[in-house]
Parts: sequence; C-alpha cells; structure tokens
Amino acid sequence: MNITDQIALVTGANRGIGRQTVLELLDRGAAKVYATARRPETLDFDDPRVVPLPLDLLDHDSITAAAASAGDVTILVNNAGISTGAGLVTGELADIRRELDTHFWGTLDVIRTFSPVLAANGGGAIVNILSALSWFSAPRGGGYAVAKAAEWNMTNAVRLELAAQGTLVQGVHLGAADTDILAGYEGPMIHPREVPRAALTGLESGAIEVVVDDWSAMVKSSLAGNPAPFYEKVTSLLGA
Repeated sequence: MNITDQIALVTGANRGIGRQTVLELLDRGAAKVYATARRPETLDFDDPRVVPLPLDLLDHDSITAAAASAGDVTILVNNAGISTGAGLVTGELADIRRELDTHFWGTLDVIRTFSPVLAANGGGAIVNILSALSWFSAPRGGGYAVAKAAEWNMTNAVRLELAAQGTLVQGVHLGAADTDILAGYEGPMIHPREVPRAALTGLESGAIEVVVDDWSAMVKSSLAGNPAPFYEKVTSLLGA
C-alpha cells in the first residue's frame, strides 16, 4: 500500500502515538486524515487535510456517526486506549472491565462498523496499535495485559475474516513509548513517532505484524521457551 493519497482515520489522535500517527500520515502524503478523540476540541493540528471528529470507543453511537461522516476511509488506525494500572486479584473490577471494554470491545466495535466502509473503498487496511504486553504480563498491569492479549488475538481473527474483502489487518507491538500514559515510568522508552513510522513502512510492504523495538522483539523471542527464566528477568528489570 502506498500511503500517498490515502484517506485515514486515527482514533485517540489528540496526543501520544495517535498524534504522531496523524503527523506521519501527513508527511507521507495522505490526502486526508480524520483525527478522532472523545473531546475533538483537544485536537490542534494546523493542516487543512486534518478533519477532527468525535469518537468514543465506549459509545457505539459516536462510532457509527464517525463512520457516516468518514465514508471515504481507506486506512483505519486503532490507537485509542487507556491504562488503569489495575491488577487482576486486588484491582477494582470496574477498572479491569474498562480496560477490556476499551481495548477489546471498543476496538472491535470500530472494526465492525468501519469494515463495510473499507470494503466499499477497495479493501484498504486496518492498523491495530498493540503492545509487547500482548505477550506477557508485568507487575501492576494485569488488567492492561489481559486486554491487550485479547486485542492481539482479535486482530488475528479479524485479519482472517476480512481477507476476502481485501483488507490488510496489521498488529503493531511496542514496549514503552514516551507518552502521557507512561508518565513516571523510568525505564528505556522510544519516541512515539517511531511507532507510526514502523507501522506505515510495514503497510507499504504488506506486513501483517510489526515489532517496533528491541523490548518487543525480546518478548516475542521468549515465547517458545520456558517462561520461568523470562519472568525472572522481567521482574528484575521492572523492579517487581
């Protein structure tokens, strides 16, 4: 897929990886980018190709309204997400449910609503911003990890289901990016622009999975082995 002249929609575009995704799409020649957020007044792009739209992953009506307004989309980037820090045993169940409602059910709702739009426009592509936590769990983040694991396998499933309409579905994995969601984290972090840069380069080559950084590559490479040494290493590195 050549990004030039494509029409994209990015969820959670007001900050962090979402904002950088909009900017990267513009730099690569996208004809139009629908930048969405729960509060579109927080969007501050100075480019006539950017069209702000309200979209809340937990509000189905806002998703259908966005699809009605953005009927020309050819690339859908599912970036919006939250992190409550909830653990599975002692965390608030409401927070754990909100993680799953956002990352799994909300993202799936967007995909189900926009897949007919993509089909009508020739197939296009869906990019799901996932996490290395799709593949492991870390202290103080069990709710997020479970939600991202569900979103990862949902990505695999919808890829198979949408292949017949010519829609490429890509999963993007990263460790820590320097965004508001990781405020206070003191470990190594990548610049958030690296994420859309890798994802869109992957789209141009037809990649269905993009592993952005060394941390994600390390986690993925551990999956075939004994998990005990891996979790010893992870808990040591993260100071658990």
